[in-house]
Amino acid sequence: MSAPILSLERIGVHRGEGWLFRQLDVHIGDRDRLALVGRNGAGKSTLLNVLAGRLELDEGRRVLRPRLRVVLLEQEPAVDRFATLRDFAMDAGDQPQPPEPHAVAKLADALGVDLDRPASTASGGERRRAAIARALALEPDLLLMDEPTNHLDVAAIEWLEGYLRSFAGAFVVVSHDRMFLSRLTRATLWLDRGQVRRAEVGFGGFEAWSEKVAEEEQRNAERLDAKLRLEQHWLARGVTARRRRNQGRLRKLMEMREVRRRMTGPQGVAALALAESEQKSKVVIEAEGVGQAFGGKTILKNFNIKVQAGDRIGVIGPNGVGKTTLLKLLTGELAPDEGRIRVARTLDRVMVDQARAFLTPGKSVRDVLADGGDWVTVGTEKKHVAGYLKEFLFDPGMLEAKIETLSGGERSRLLLAREFAKPSNLLVLDEPTNDLDLETLDLLQEVIAEYDGTVLIVSHDRDFLDRTVTMVIALDGSGKADVVVGGYSDWEAKRLPPPTARPAAAARAEAAAPAPAKAATKLSYKDQRELDGLPAEIEALTDRICQLEVKLADPDLYTKKPDLFARTSAELEAARVTLAAREERWLELAEKAEALAG
Repeated sequence: MSAPILSLERIGVHRGEGWLFRQLDVHIGDRDRLALVGRNGAGKSTLLNVLAGRLELDEGRRVLRPRLRVVLLEQEPAVDRFATLRDFAMDAGDQPQPPEPHAVAKLADALGVDLDRPASTASGGERRRAAIARALALEPDLLLMDEPTNHLDVAAIEWLEGYLRSFAGAFVVVSHDRMFLSRLTRATLWLDRGQVRRAEVGFGGFEAWSEKVAEEEQRNAERLDAKLRLEQHWLARGVTARRRRNQGRLRKLMEMREVRRRMTGPQGVAALALAESEQKSKVVIEAEGVGQAFGGKTILKNFNIKVQAGDRIGVIGPNGVGKTTLLKLLTGELAPDEGRIRVARTLDRVMVDQARAFLTPGKSVRDVLADGGDWVTVGTEKKHVAGYLKEFLFDPGMLEAKIETLSGGERSRLLLAREFAKPSNLLVLDEPTNDLDLETLDLLQEVIAEYDGTVLIVSHDRDFLDRTVTMVIALDGSGKADVVVGGYSDWEAKRLPPPTARPAAAARAEAAAPAPAKAATKLSYKDQRELDGLPAEIEALTDRICQLEVKLADPDLYTKKPDLFARTSAELEAARVTLAAREERWLELAEKAEALAG
């Protein structure tokens, strides 16, 4: 790491009856790309606020380079006190100067957000995009991001990835989006039980590294008393056995995709269980010639699909193209304008969304789960509410906690716990990953893997879709629905044209480039050959980076083989630089080909 631009030295933050963290040290260099990971409630958002200087320390000190610009992109942007999104985006907040209007407008245009939208009626995605435009326009030296991809569609996420690859400053990011973290980060901060560990590997190597750390702690705990071993139990559940579970789950998913691919033609042990009712039909949902419009906009044209019992279907597409409407059509909640949809009468649906309408202030966790009692019925089985809470990573001592005291992630887990207790053979998940930490996502993926019914998922989380679905329905806003067997990556490999969202630097380069000759309608042979070969080259580089990160994740490598550690680190940095250059070249050639074709 380079010389720190910001350091936290032996800091402590006191919360309620105890310390959230104490004697904690964090150092951030001028080009750091850091993933900040940890369970819900570990204090990730609090630590970001400390780094931003928004939270007074109970002990220790915060030291930063003179004139360092630190900007925090909050998880929940406070836009309600502003008349429009433009007023919010132009607000200086805790910065000495507001952002430049031209910079805000340019970023908002790239992100596709109307800044004249009244703040009171703006959607979560519009608020998030305005907040990103504001944060980037402030030109920070250190950018702190708390769940930046929440409420963003895939195009906006890819644009943000591209922008951050060429970002000149340092950043620290908290996110549940594994693909976003893996593509961007080069080091990891693990906030765990009040302490921070740092590894010089991006998030792609975090799982292997954290597993080694957990196994070592497990061995140390076995040398101590039974009480400490009990305190270490979560490691065995949450970390140590994860790789075996993941591999088994993904093998099962690949087998399901292959079965579905043959149907369609030229496709671990779960810690949780869903209550499942009997499934009696093979084809559970069938759509024939379905057409649908909403507000004068065509959502579907001549859409056909047969959903088999046990299918896991992911619905993707930009915000506003009708993904939730498609869910309502497929579940029979909405009748189509054209064509017909048949839904098996034996389907028992359970719906999990982010509305959280039943989480009313004043109610306790016990009230929500068991109507104030001691037992909860999961399918036909009665479970004690305290034991059931443990399955969703809650401390049983939180039974009497009031809803308003729970974090966003804890509320999401409580929602899952309540809904998963209901008997069902059709599970409908509408953006289920918002506010969930990575361990809860692992548990949710295990639930879906072990679920015998049919699953419909709307999500912008690409890694989550790759790990859970057997088929993807992609909406593009024109009425076309592209059905691809596999996960998000399978659809991404197939889709044409390439994504329109692009980094700001590439957009500027394109605008400055001379117009192509009128006679040219396609790339030269040399350029086309290079474009065709770049995806395989990028994939190979990505795989090599992951291999190197896993190698560096070995905590003993530096002490036992310092020369190998240095060579591996140098190779990793060189591979990252090459990957960025090859991705930029692919984008340049793809945009050139698209412009020539147009």
